[in-house]
Amino acid sequence: MKPAITVSREDYLKAILEAQSEGRTVIAATLAHWLSVSPPAVSMALRRLRRDGFVEVDGDGVLRLTAAGREAAYRTALRHHLIERMLAEVFGMPWYQVHDEAERLEHAVSPAFEALLIKKLGEQGTCPHGNSVLPEPPERRRHRGVVALSDAPEGSRCTVSSFYERDPDLLRLLHRSGVEPGGDILVVRRQERSLQVETPGGRSTVPLAAAEKVQVICHSSASDAASSQETRPKSRHAGRSGI
Repeated sequence: MKPAITVSREDYLKAILEAQSEGRTVIAATLAHWLSVSPPAVSMALRRLRRDGFVEVDGDGVLRLTAAGREAAYRTALRHHLIERMLAEVFGMPWYQVHDEAERLEHAVSPAFEALLIKKLGEQGTCPHGNSVLPEPPERRRHRGVVALSDAPEGSRCTVSSFYERDPDLLRLLHRSGVEPGGDILVVRRQERSLQVETPGGRSTVPLAAAEKVQVICHSSASDAASSQETRPKSRHAGRSGI
């Protein structure tokens, strides 16, 4: 008989899986920071997860999920993803509020309701923050031309690809700044600790610490546009009237 998966265990397993998907090396301290719990609480939880066959710990203290642990973690991450989409797409909840609500509801979804959500929404879409079920590894983001907003050159025009979604204060700050999922951003000016940006809602200042958590695809910059105009060949029909 498989050991029961409690809410606490689901949180720990999902945190390990998501951190690994982001390319992090996961140790006990990673979980203490990620879940805002004390080191002794993490140590106790890990002992139980190892005992029940969900987690392995190597000689350097690096945590690895077993097949059973990965399966349990993925089911929790999937339920979270589906609930976020349901709240936004079906009920119209604002994107910057759905994460915390999904954190509470993900543990209460039955397999039957999960199957209905998958049938309704599909398993492959992105959540309101632009993320798949699991975070995209950094190398895959770079391959797609995705960079952090904090690294976007001054004058570049970008489209928001995704947000770091586990910080509700960050999400509210971005919303107040006019930085929205799939929205357009012009990086007006880089400053020492912030970016001045322009969105369809107007100009605002975004701290660099927040801009680091926003992933964007940059399309062009002001200098690119000027260079294109200078190098564009003149039409040999310039000055002639149309036929």
